[in-house]
Amino acid sequence: MKANAERIEKNTVLLEVEVDAERFSRAIDQAYRKLVKKVNVPGFRRGKAPRFILERHIGKQALVDEAVEMLIPEAYFKAVDDTGIEPVSQPELELVQVEEGKPVVFKAKVVVKPEVELGQYTGLEVTRPGVEIAEEDVLKELERLQNRHAKLVTLEQGQVEKGDLVTIDYQGRINGESFPGGEETDCTFEVGSRVFFPGVEDHLVGMSLGETKEIAVKFPEDYPRKEIAGKDATFTITVKGIKRKELSPLDDEFAKDISEFETLEELKDDLRNKLKKAAEEKVQAEVRNSLLEKVLEDAQVDIPQEMIENRVEEMVREAEQRLRLQGIPMESYLKYLGITLEQMKEQFRPEAQKSLKTSLVLEAIAKQEGLHPDEEEIRAEIEAISKQVNQDVEVVKKALEAQGQLAGIINRLQMNKALQFIVDKARIIEDNRVNESDAPRAESESQEEAKSQEEA
Repeated sequence: MKANAERIEKNTVLLEVEVDAERFSRAIDQAYRKLVKKVNVPGFRRGKAPRFILERHIGKQALVDEAVEMLIPEAYFKAVDDTGIEPVSQPELELVQVEEGKPVVFKAKVVVKPEVELGQYTGLEVTRPGVEIAEEDVLKELERLQNRHAKLVTLEQGQVEKGDLVTIDYQGRINGESFPGGEETDCTFEVGSRVFFPGVEDHLVGMSLGETKEIAVKFPEDYPRKEIAGKDATFTITVKGIKRKELSPLDDEFAKDISEFETLEELKDDLRNKLKKAAEEKVQAEVRNSLLEKVLEDAQVDIPQEMIENRVEEMVREAEQRLRLQGIPMESYLKYLGITLEQMKEQFRPEAQKSLKTSLVLEAIAKQEGLHPDEEEIRAEIEAISKQVNQDVEVVKKALEAQGQLAGIINRLQMNKALQFIVDKARIIEDNRVNESDAPRAESESQEEAKSQEEA
């Protein structure tokens, strides 16, 4: 088989493929053996009619067409491998010559992965801010722990305060009419958490247990649900339950109860270390992102529309899968947001384009610098996955290979190497001034809260 690839446009390649006559002849024999089992030929049992009889019955062209249908995909993929192109779309096929006894010749026009024109990616300069954990940060973390482990006391009477866990019935109306999602019974949330309709939570403070109240609000103009954004609404709310947090004093007993430490000071030291580690990781991530943005800015790549659309479809499937895990149909989610599927795709396109450019640029750097993950790194990644799913490493590896996901893991490791290469080759200036951004929460507490939210 012969194959030639010619770039006819910036991201479009024309493949010219020639399959030798002998291979075509074998394909026609395969087509005969396939069709003779499917076609009823008078006077013969199914599968027993000679080839010339079958040709008379269905026509020789039927055998040729079947042979071509079997031959072209195999020849196309071999031509792709032989020429080293990377298609990102389905090919447009054109048969040039199909005649028994002669080579089969066809053309395939296909959009391919774009070439990347790299700019500067070594010797970049970036400032890394200093990190310092103030005592106030540690105290805030202690308060979060205090709230996390607070006892909830059910009130028999009293008024709603900020931080209370309330259970309410509500019914919302716009212009006197109910609207989707604007009514619920036994809705429970923490007052002040800003998880309820905007503007309503503030009016709950001071309401008594059992009280019913009518609350007027105006939805923000930029509210995600377009059908109610900017509109005036009235909510009728009844407070059915109030639970208040009973906080434990911050002392050694508290430290013993919620951690492995014996004293409050030991707990504070541990929180301080975790906060510092988290802050340093955050700063390092900011440095990486800053360098990556510089590299992307300086690189040129014309991403084919087909690649963008494929990525958008992938993002829609990922979103649909996440919603399905939460028991939410995509149709209901779109209705809640007040947008169509096409509008969602339009929102995804900028992110899709940026993620594709990031991948293409990092792949180009990895290729330029000969960066590849070694067997140990790939093995470590598979082992990490096997621990997550509690399966044998070899079983996980075979499953990843069968599902075509191993190549994606290797590609991700390669891009991580490229990004680390950019960082290693950068000029990083240490800023001794304290980073004024809010200190992140200690890792343990963040995980606890995330787990709590997932359970909720």
